[in-house]
Amino acid sequence: MPDSRKHRGQHPSDARLFGKSQVPKLQQAVRDLSWLLSRGYSEKSSLKLVGDRYRLQSRQRLAVSRSSCSRQAAARRRLHALPEEAMKGNTLYIDGFNVLITIESALSGGFILEGADGCYRDMASIHGSYKRVVETEDAILLAGKALEQLETRKAVWYLDRPVSNSGRLKQMILEIAGKYSWDWESALYYNPDNILSGQTEPTASSDSVILDGAAQWFNLARYVVTQYVPGALVLPLGQLARAPSL
Repeated sequence: MPDSRKHRGQHPSDARLFGKSQVPKLQQAVRDLSWLLSRGYSEKSSLKLVGDRYRLQSRQRLAVSRSSCSRQAAARRRLHALPEEAMKGNTLYIDGFNVLITIESALSGGFILEGADGCYRDMASIHGSYKRVVETEDAILLAGKALEQLETRKAVWYLDRPVSNSGRLKQMILEIAGKYSWDWESALYYNPDNILSGQTEPTASSDSVILDGAAQWFNLARYVVTQYVPGALVLPLGQLARAPSL
C-alpha cells in the first residue's frame, strides 16, 4: 500500500499511551531498564522484563527502549558532548535522517522522547523508505537557522543511500542551502552510521551507535526543538534514570 502520510505526527493511540497519567510509569520503566543495562544485562531480555512488569504496550516499549541507556554509555556521551559555543567556526557532520525526522515529528505534534542521555528522539520509523512530509522543508530551514545562530562554518549532511528517496532529500537540502547561501554539502553512503561513529570532527545525531563511537557530538535536534519549536510535546522519560542513585 502506498505511503499516504502527510505528517510525521502521532500514532492514533499515542494520546492514550503517552498521556500525563502514563509518564510516571514510563519514567520508572526507563530507570529500571537503564539500571539493568548498566549491569550488563541484554537489552532484549531486559526490555521484556521491564515491559511485562509495567504491562507496557508495544509503542510504550519502543519509547522506553529509545529513552534508555546504561550509566556508562550516558557518562561517555556527556563527556564527548560539545557545548553550543564549540560550534562557532566548526564543521558539523549531520546524521541527516536522524536529525530531520526528529524535527519533523516535533513540528507535526508527535511525541519527542527525552532520554537518559539527554538526547531528543522521535517515535517515527522509516523502514527503509523516506517520504517527504509537510514539515520537511521547515525542518531543514530550522536546522539552517540553528546553524546560523550557532555560527557553524559548514554542515555536511550524511544520508543513507539504501533508503528510498534519499537522493531527492539530498537535492532538496542542497537547493535550500543554495537559496540561503549556506555552506552545506550532502552525500549518500551505504552505511553512514559506520562513518559517523568513527568521525573525529563534530557530529550531530542521537543514534546510540554513533554517540558511543564519535569523538565529539552536538545535540542538534534538541537544540532546534528547544529553540524553535516551543509547543513541542516532549516526554521527559529519562528524568529518573539520570538520578545519581542509578
